[in-house]
Amino acid sequence: MSKKEERPSRRAALLGDRPGSYAIARHVRMSPLKVRRVVDLVRGMDVTDALNVLKFAPQAASEPVYKVVASAKANAESTEGLRGEDLFVSAAFVDEGMTLRRIRPRAKGSASRILKRASHITVVVEPKSEKGA
Repeated sequence: MSKKEERPSRRAALLGDRPGSYAIARHVRMSPLKVRRVVDLVRGMDVTDALNVLKFAPQAASEPVYKVVASAKANAESTEGLRGEDLFVSAAFVDEGMTLRRIRPRAKGSASRILKRASHITVVVEPKSEKGA
């Protein structure tokens, strides 16, 4: 048994000692560049407004982002006892996930690589009053 220094918890890294909650969707099979376009729309918005915007956004990436925001809201309501109407999206970011490498046959027996990218979507929600809004 080695005495390793423990890593900080994900909650401590995202929220510290502030009230709020978070949700993470990992290995979403969409390019991070496409998902970031949608996440940039809702960062800083009220949760109810963000869910309405995502419901009617034409981008395909709006569906998984909607699910993550709704999950973060549900986490805050159930674990922290916060009201969903008082929450806003304090942080939202997209990290690059695992890339699946596929091969496309080309002329003269060669091949080119197809990169099928994935994303990790993280959304943090906090109450408005705590942020000083």
